[in-house]
Amino acid sequence: MQFGELFRLSWTHYTFLIKIENEDERNFYEIETTNNNWSVRELQRQYNSSLYERIALSKNKKKVKELSTKGQIVTKPIDMLKEPYILEFLGLKEEAVYTETELETALINKLENFLLELGKGFLFQSRQQRISFDGENFYIDLVFYNRILKCFVLIDLKIGEVEHQDIGQMQMYVNFYDREIKTKEENKTVGLVLCKQTNKAVVEYTLPEKNDQIFA
Repeated sequence: MQFGELFRLSWTHYTFLIKIENEDERNFYEIETTNNNWSVRELQRQYNSSLYERIALSKNKKKVKELSTKGQIVTKPIDMLKEPYILEFLGLKEEAVYTETELETALINKLENFLLELGKGFLFQSRQQRISFDGENFYIDLVFYNRILKCFVLIDLKIGEVEHQDIGQMQMYVNFYDREIKTKEENKTVGLVLCKQTNKAVVEYTLPEKNDQIFA
């Protein structure tokens, strides 16, 4: 094995990584930095936003161990989710009052950072995507495509707590994309409602059992 194959990151990367005491966590960040070509600044940001914990919390012990040997593996929609999403790069003050439109604009202005926060395989397609039927127009806040999962990912932004109407609206968007937009070769559309607070019971009872398409 050549020296370059053993040490694939810069000295500054390793200076930061060596400070991470948990070996599994340190291995995870080394793998993700290598796979995603993170700069030292991005590595620091991902670590400071507790990426490892946000992914690990939703996995069993076996899957958590895999993070330290394989990094984040995305094979189904739930694998790409994080709880919570950290948007500190927007520079929006937490105590300030702002609208969903202002949040959307801030995300677009920091699109590169938002794509990094969303994770692996995301490509931006459009904002305020209009869909129309029966003479009525509806607008999806953000539309992405995930090239790993081969599916569209629709995102709606909600400033407050998610309500059942928000979930129902996203269900409509997902149904439309599945029936009218996606091809036979593509997988089912995923809908993600990004909100400040999630009511797990509202989400659970609004959606059908074994839901694997819509998340809040």
